[in-house]
Amino acid sequence: MKIFLTNTLSGKKEEFVPIDKSSVKMYVCGPTVYDRPHIGNARSSVVFDLLFRLLRNLYPKVTYVRNITDVDDKIINSANKNNESIESLTTRITKYFHDDLGHLNCLIPNQEPKATENISEMIAMITRLINLGHAYLNEGHVYFNIDSCADYGKLSKRKIDDQDIGSRIEISELKKNPLDFVLWKPKKQHEQMYFSSPWGDGRPGWHIECSVMSKKYLGDNFDIHGGGVDLVFPHHENEIAQSICESKNNKFAKYWVHNGFLTVEGDKMSKSLRNFITVKELLDKGISGTALRCFYLTSHYRRPLDFNQKALEDSQKSIVKFQKSIQKYNEKLDVNSRKIPEEFLSNIADDLNTPLALSFIHKLSSKALKGDENYAIDLLNCCNFLGLNLKEKFGEIQLTPEIIKLAEERKKLKANKKWEEADKIRMQIEGHGYKIIDTKDGYEITKN
Repeated sequence: MKIFLTNTLSGKKEEFVPIDKSSVKMYVCGPTVYDRPHIGNARSSVVFDLLFRLLRNLYPKVTYVRNITDVDDKIINSANKNNESIESLTTRITKYFHDDLGHLNCLIPNQEPKATENISEMIAMITRLINLGHAYLNEGHVYFNIDSCADYGKLSKRKIDDQDIGSRIEISELKKNPLDFVLWKPKKQHEQMYFSSPWGDGRPGWHIECSVMSKKYLGDNFDIHGGGVDLVFPHHENEIAQSICESKNNKFAKYWVHNGFLTVEGDKMSKSLRNFITVKELLDKGISGTALRCFYLTSHYRRPLDFNQKALEDSQKSIVKFQKSIQKYNEKLDVNSRKIPEEFLSNIADDLNTPLALSFIHKLSSKALKGDENYAIDLLNCCNFLGLNLKEKFGEIQLTPEIIKLAEERKKLKANKKWEEADKIRMQIEGHGYKIIDTKDGYEITKN
């Protein structure tokens, strides 16, 4: 079966033809571990997890590398704000990231290198770029000279003269060209995080990290580079420039795949708008990781996706329907007894068309509900392929410690006949999306 992917480099949907079909290689930009991952971060992780699953289904060997950026200005600022060490912060946030992706049923990449573990390789690449005339030193900073790269701008299709200097591009009098980007920056006074280099103590720029780690684990030329559409410029554009200039044999990634933005109720997600939502917050409200993963798959990965209550509820309803479809067959379903339906696979292979794939699953579900075990097996196979875990207990509600504490507090108030205070807590519980029902033995909690 052929795979088709939209390649940002060409701007077209192309047939995926691997460099070596016996060993497919994919690199995806991972998190900068300075704060709890939000639902936008998770969308990208789910998209490339699905692509990884598809590639593994069709090729004998797939190497998936996703990095961890654990050296960055945001990390230093966050550690200072929290009054904690950088190592403590990055270890904690990395664990949060892994926990969240575990709930979303994302597979573990083959390699997950950390930036701090590859500093010597970054220094070596920067040294080669200086020696080749593609980078220059100025007051402890090393900058990449974009005028030395003839193809600069080929990924984002941006003309150099049209760049908005100061929006996503640092302004500095130390640069020869305002678009030149930093490869190494000197240590600031009182900074905790720095490394020794030929240019003095400091730390690498963001872009050089991914060029080094992709080269180390996948070589100069590999098949797919992925990430969010916000990374096309300047991050991925700069990765290409420094990588192809560092080695004449380096063509870097053949296909560039980018997922679209995620908005919340039509607005860009930001803390200032108070619509910044983390995966953990949704899980704590009783939203299953499977329902959230299903939500991400309801829209084509390249399109913008709006997070809203109705969309999330619709995804939850879909999962409940799928669970009902297999419920009466649960004990005897043998998913190995039937191949994954060709129509379903062709939908996924056609540029990860998950809306069509989910539509196909809904048809299977309706037929399985009428009593055909074969459709139930097909449904379970398809859901497993998408990473939708239907093996969670049917109708299970995940209660947060906060809800349990409120329910127990209300129980004590009722026992002491403090009816008004107990009723206020009931309203608090309902405000979190739950309903508490008094029973002979105490209480039951259901979802509203």
